Amino acid sequence: MNMTPSPTQGAASRRRRPSTWCWVSLLAALLGLPVSNSGAAEVDPAEDSGILTPPAPATPRLQGPRVTGVRKGSPFLHRVPATGERPMTFSAVGLPAGLGLDPKTGIITGRVDQEGTSVVTLTAVNAQGRDSRTLRIVVGTTLALTPPMGWNSWYIHYDRVSDRIMREAADQMVATGMADYGYEYVNIDDCWMVKVDSKDPELGGEVRDADGRLRPNRRFPDMRAMTEYIHARGLKAGLYTSPGPKTCAGFAGSYGHEALDARTFADWGFDFLKYDWCSYTEKAGGKELEHMVKPYRLIWSELQKQSRDIVHNLCQYGMADVWTWGGTVGNCWRTTGDLGLENAGRLPAFYSIGLSNARHAEHAKPGGWNDPDYILIGWVGNAHKMGEGTRTTLTPLEQYSYMSMWSLMAAPLIFSGDMARLDAFTLNILCNHEVIDLNQDPLGRQARIVRKSEQELVMVKELEDGSRGIGLFNLGEAPASVKVSWAEAGLSGGRYAIRDVWRQKDLVESESGFESRIGRHGVRLVRVRAAGRP
Repeated sequence: MNMTPSPTQGAASRRRRPSTWCWVSLLAALLGLPVSNSGAAEVDPAEDSGILTPPAPATPRLQGPRVTGVRKGSPFLHRVPATGERPMTFSAVGLPAGLGLDPKTGIITGRVDQEGTSVVTLTAVNAQGRDSRTLRIVVGTTLALTPPMGWNSWYIHYDRVSDRIMREAADQMVATGMADYGYEYVNIDDCWMVKVDSKDPELGGEVRDADGRLRPNRRFPDMRAMTEYIHARGLKAGLYTSPGPKTCAGFAGSYGHEALDARTFADWGFDFLKYDWCSYTEKAGGKELEHMVKPYRLIWSELQKQSRDIVHNLCQYGMADVWTWGGTVGNCWRTTGDLGLENAGRLPAFYSIGLSNARHAEHAKPGGWNDPDYILIGWVGNAHKMGEGTRTTLTPLEQYSYMSMWSLMAAPLIFSGDMARLDAFTLNILCNHEVIDLNQDPLGRQARIVRKSEQELVMVKELEDGSRGIGLFNLGEAPASVKVSWAEAGLSGGRYAIRDVWRQKDLVESESGFESRIGRHGVRLVRVRAAGRP
């Protein structure tokens, strides 16, 4: 399916307000010039339906998170995200004692024995130029200082997942350039363990060894070797289990073996754990808050005892208002049911899941994030049948809205489509560094909804530098204008510059607000800062 219309189709799909101002702004946009107006109105770029993200330049460009956390004495691993022509040489000034940088790969490794914060200046150089950027390394007790970014196997591989698939996904994360934008976690979901009572020679067998350690099924012959393969690429490895006796797909869970399993996962070299409620219902003993919290508090306490950092992702579907307590026992928590099982109504399912997640903005902060489930674009499987992947039915405009909403909500950016079938359009959605910057902003604020109706949605995210990320969403069935005032955005009086984040292009300056005409189920995502500021 060709996602990009012809120039004639794209022009025909756009609509403009019949005013002198719009013709002036259109001319300025064509010339690449910013325009000032007391109330700015812009034509929606996303009605083009094509690839909006500009290609990365040949010169180095450092990007990704500006802050990362590690516990004292834990192994540190960070692949410096950078686009540009290779080969590229990396250097760092200000690394804390115990860390070292490989100048050829840009991978920082080591251990730090003292708590504290180091501001490190990273530099990348190639034949075309150089770029520098700072990274704060915080050695303390808090992990996931920005939302985790990566890939998960579930919505494409289901019970077909294997060691080979996981290694290939790591290779693809590097080869496609996703790792150059900050994606780092390569996570196995369900179905890596032995399946309880299965007669399948690959999946069945004894679920634990003579020492009680959880056994992988035959598709995973050596978990430690697999994580070392992933780590060698500067990436991190994640896995999944349940606090119950079985996982959702009927594989062996961790009930009664929590301490041993936490040690095993650390020994294997994993960096991320998704802990899925599943069969724990039969062991919970009740539905009160204490019963909901208990299994997550137990595994959290065991993870803290390990000699490596493991980010904890609670997956219990928003029960007992998990957003109010998840941050005491984990780093991110699912706020809803599975997006892949959510029935679409008038709008695709990600809107209802996203809008539900958006209600809990006050509970997100560095180290603890509301999780609305994965990014399901590109080629994805049918979650009801656990089937093979097919191309998403979401329109291009809906995919821009999906990624925009997740980025504004400071949600974990975990892609769960087919890594082997990533096309240019899907990568354009996943790999726009200005969109990712909104998600990874160190302030850690989740966007708040400032206006919502059947026809439109306006979300505003406060950013560390005082600017705002603003999403104008058209929820209607036809193109429509959506606007926001600076008062709604929490901005005081003055003139503000507006930047189109998807197109990475400066638009206009305004003293009062911004308005855009937007296509069906589309978005206009902008960053707004005081005029004259970089």
